[in-house]
Amino acid sequence: MTKKFDFDEIIDRCGTSSEKWDKYRDRDIIPLWVADMDFRSPPAVIEALHERVSHGVFGYTAPSESLIEAVLQSLRDEFGWQVAKEWIVWLPGLVTGLNVSCRAVGAAGDDVITLTPVYPPFMSAPPLSGRNAIKVPLRCEEGRWSFSLEDLERAVTPGTKLLLLCSPHNPVGRVWSREELTQLTQFAQKHDLVICSDEIHAGLVLEEGVRHIPLATLSPEISARTITLLAPSKTFNVPGLGCSFAVISDDTLRRAFKKAMGRIVPHVNLLGYTAAEAAYRHGEEWRQELIAYLRGNRDLVAREVSRMPGLTVAPVEATYLSWIDLRETGIEDPVTFFEEAGVGLSGGADFGLPGYVRLNFGCRRDLLIEALRRMRVALDARTGN
Repeated sequence: MTKKFDFDEIIDRCGTSSEKWDKYRDRDIIPLWVADMDFRSPPAVIEALHERVSHGVFGYTAPSESLIEAVLQSLRDEFGWQVAKEWIVWLPGLVTGLNVSCRAVGAAGDDVITLTPVYPPFMSAPPLSGRNAIKVPLRCEEGRWSFSLEDLERAVTPGTKLLLLCSPHNPVGRVWSREELTQLTQFAQKHDLVICSDEIHAGLVLEEGVRHIPLATLSPEISARTITLLAPSKTFNVPGLGCSFAVISDDTLRRAFKKAMGRIVPHVNLLGYTAAEAAYRHGEEWRQELIAYLRGNRDLVAREVSRMPGLTVAPVEATYLSWIDLRETGIEDPVTFFEEAGVGLSGGADFGLPGYVRLNFGCRRDLLIEALRRMRVALDARTGN
């Protein structure tokens, strides 16, 4: 198949105030940590931004009807999800959505359940909102991560009002099955919980034959107790443009969410709106090529890590993030160890589980090959191989 997009292109991000690259400015460390990709966004997105910038007026901007229809069409095409336009609440970022959800559900002093390891704002949003975070560890059996209903039942309290779900899951890379999601929703119904489902990686399912199922599509009853958070930012690599949205079908829950936003949450960046519409309307061909490229990178990481002494990596069904277990190595500070080897990774402790690292393989392949080589050399030197 002829490829239209070059994901092997060398793009120098140094000197662009990139959070990812500037962390190691003037140091020979390959940054594979924070979750953005090193690829150019789809050409249609870049062209739409050029056109909007050339207009030259950057006043307060509302989401256009054409953007809303692009989002609704994308949800219909990808998931068969029929969403009404009034269900959408626009946000300047997904983390904002997590924090607003914690404020919108229940009251100060209530409990919020989340499954760990998990993206750090899942653990910080409850206490920042005056709630208590109840962390329920995922289980890893034969290399596959899952949750236990028994663990959830033991953890839930009379004061629990909200469950924060990461779906697909960052960092373990799981796409939750229909059976697993059904179990979670039955648990939520039994204990009268609202579920805030972060589905920002829904467009990045890498495993062939696996499909992401939006939680809210399971039934109208589940939809009524669900806040779904979505964004084009991960899929189309536009996180710096600050455009996300919540899908909330229940009128009362949506009003509570908007009330919690108050006058604190700012408007979405107008260029974020522009990029989102272009991505949803014209980015599909690019996305399909991206997924194929990321699948190759995922397989490369799995193959190389399996050859490294003391390391194992869970299968990545979605996202561009590998969750690597190095507890057997006995390395006390894996982030510093790999930085000294010339590779910047995210530490598992940040996600609630020390002894692991998260590796972002959303980069050109030759850079990834070099990073994996550096990791292997450092580990071999440590073990005397």
